[in-house]
Amino acid sequence: MLASSATRIVERLGADDVVLDIGGWGRPFTRADWVMDLMPYETRGLYGRDGDGPERFSAGTWIQRDICDRAPFPFSDDEIDFAICSHTLEDVRDPIWVCSELARVARAGYIEVPSRLEEQSLGFQGPWVGWGHHHWLIEVDRERIEFVFKHHVLHGRASNHFPAGFHELLSEEERVETLWWEGAFEASERMMTSAEELDPYLAGFVSRELAARPAVRRRRPRLRLRRDGG
Repeated sequence: MLASSATRIVERLGADDVVLDIGGWGRPFTRADWVMDLMPYETRGLYGRDGDGPERFSAGTWIQRDICDRAPFPFSDDEIDFAICSHTLEDVRDPIWVCSELARVARAGYIEVPSRLEEQSLGFQGPWVGWGHHHWLIEVDRERIEFVFKHHVLHGRASNHFPAGFHELLSEEERVETLWWEGAFEASERMMTSAEELDPYLAGFVSRELAARPAVRRRRPRLRLRRDGG
């Protein structure tokens, strides 16, 4: 999570506000009262923590379950004051379901996902495009988040991805998309059934961004493998 976002979340919360962190296993938010994740409490924090101070949640408020199992989250409507879902939706098989439950159980929240600038960049994790374990290309527009299946043609066509080295030019803020929401937000999947629709979506984004930035010298991707969880 962006450090600035973590600070902003803490500053807006009251002492009695109930906070839920969805998918927080790898880097849980310390101010969260509840965490829900597929992984067990005992193995949390592989990539550190978000936020300052001690963990407010405990083993008793850690819910270990598949967040895409299509069973309602164990909270009533608007029971949660603020919900966080940071670098999780790109990993899961049914992000639309997760978003619908976030909007149901929480009054407000924050979502952070990798931007297309990062997810369509070649070579920063290995000799492929973006993060190897991510399923979606994601765009945020005001109170709306859209998911597009991350098609394998990204890897084979140079026109569909940014060249090796492009990722190094991105700021921390450019590497992510963020959604701050109150009350509710819209989540949808854009389904593309033909090359005539998919190719312009992928290549058009790359060409527009490259045209608006200094020329990036194409170079062979580094083979440095990262094991970050996204």
